[in-house]
Amino acid sequence: MADGFAEYVAQRHDRLCRTAFLLTRDWATAEDLVQAALVKAWAVWHKIETDPDRYVYRILVNTHASWWRRRWRGEVPTEAMPEGPAEPDFGTAVAERSALWAAVGELPRRQRAVLVLRYFDDLTPEQVAGVLGCSAGTVKKQLSRALARLRVDPALHDLKLEAHR
Repeated sequence: MADGFAEYVAQRHDRLCRTAFLLTRDWATAEDLVQAALVKAWAVWHKIETDPDRYVYRILVNTHASWWRRRWRGEVPTEAMPEGPAEPDFGTAVAERSALWAAVGELPRRQRAVLVLRYFDDLTPEQVAGVLGCSAGTVKKQLSRALARLRVDPALHDLKLEAHR
C-alpha cells in the first residue's frame, strides 16, 4: 500500500500542485492544499488505489471549496486596502497570461474548477464529472458559461494569446 501511494505522489505531485495553484492563485496555499488532499487520500488509499486520480482530484477540489468557505467566514474588513502582489515585468506574454489567469480567477469556484480540470489537466467531461460528482452535461454547461464569461471580459479583448502545450 505504501509503495503504491509513494509512487503515485512521486508521479503526480507536480501536476497536483499546478492544478491547486490554478484553483488558489497562490503557490504556498496550493502546496498546503495538495498536502491536505494527499493526507486525506492516504487515509483511504486502500479503497482508491485502483483509480486514484479521480478521487485525489475530487479531494483536492472539495478541500479547496472547504478552505474557501472557511476563509470568507473569518474575513474582517479594514480601513486600508492591503498591498497587492507585485506585477511581473517579464514582457507582454507574461502580462497577457497574468490577465487571463486573473480573469479565470474571477470565475465562480465551480466554473474555475471545471475549466482547470478540463483544459489544464486534459480530463474528459466525463472524468471531470466523476471528480466533481455531477453529470457530464453539468460539466459542459459550466464550461460553456465559463468560456462565455471569459469571451466578454473587457480585460481580455485585446489579448493575442497563443496556445502553448
